[in-house]
Amino acid sequence: MSIVVILLIVILGLLLAGSLIGLAFSLLWLAVTGLVIGALGRLVLPGRQEISLLATALIGIAASLVGGILANLFDVGWLIQFLVAVALAAVGVTLFSSSEQRRRLA
Repeated sequence: MSIVVILLIVILGLLLAGSLIGLAFSLLWLAVTGLVIGALGRLVLPGRQEISLLATALIGIAASLVGGILANLFDVGWLIQFLVAVALAAVGVTLFSSSEQRRRLA
C-alpha cells in the first residue's frame, strides 16, 4: 500500500513539474512573440517613438493576446491573426507614446 502512495506522489510531482516547465516555455514564447509583434508595430509607424523596450514588449504581448482572441472569435487564419496583432501593437505604441509625451510636457 505504501508503494502505491509513493508512486502516486511521484507521478503527481512529475505532472506538476511538467506543467510548470510547460508554463515557463509558454511565458517565454509569449514574451518573445510579444517583443517581435511590438517591434513590428513600432516599425510600421512613421518617426521615432520614445518608449522603452519593456513597454514595447508588453504592448506586443497584449496585442498578440487580443489578436489571438479576435482571430479565434471570428475563425480566421494565422496570417490575419498576425496582421491584426501588428495593427493593434501599432495602435498601442501610438497611444502609449502620445501619453508619455503629454506626461513629459506637463
